[in-house]
Amino acid sequence: MKHDDIWRALDTLAAENGLSASGLAKRAGLDATTFNPSKRRMPDGRPRWPSTESLAKVLDATGASLEAFTALVTGARALPAAGRVPAASRRIPLIGFAQAGGEGFFDDGGYPVGGGWDEVALPEVTDANAYALEISGESMEPVFRDGDIVIVSPAAPIRRGDRVVVRTVRGEVMAKQLARRSAKRVELRSLNPAHPDRSFDLGEVSWLHRIVWASQ
Repeated sequence: MKHDDIWRALDTLAAENGLSASGLAKRAGLDATTFNPSKRRMPDGRPRWPSTESLAKVLDATGASLEAFTALVTGARALPAAGRVPAASRRIPLIGFAQAGGEGFFDDGGYPVGGGWDEVALPEVTDANAYALEISGESMEPVFRDGDIVIVSPAAPIRRGDRVVVRTVRGEVMAKQLARRSAKRVELRSLNPAHPDRSFDLGEVSWLHRIVWASQ
């Protein structure tokens, strides 16, 4: 596990519970500054890791399991933990990857619109604009296989290493891993080593959203 991945998982867990990093710390009975960005590095620049005690308190306070938190660390999903009392299922839009490149399913901001979507019932997702895509083909193996369903959140924060769905202005839709995003370019790493990595100028990208859960 990487230092940045642990802190990203804590930030995601906080966001899923409607909290800031300091709010999460307070809910866990810790000092409000425990998870502040300024506390994530030593004065000499070396990484400071959250203690196992603070992590245990956070999991207890949020009802998240260690397995669910580990999944957040790897970027696999970002949904309420299985140990939490489930909310009522919600139906969200579902289309195939091949359809996603067509017109009429997304607005200019990449949010699902229109009436041509199927629907799928899944546990609560905090993002009101979340949607699901059904994977087709083998280009995303071994991470995602034909028939897998991924949930995509336009509101989820994106960091290097996250798995994302990208749509270009030419209508091409792909699932990749974000390798780097600068002020001018987006660099994407292929999930399938048999397929090439991709790189785009920002002007070539319509939107880029984070994959927060997969049905595997």
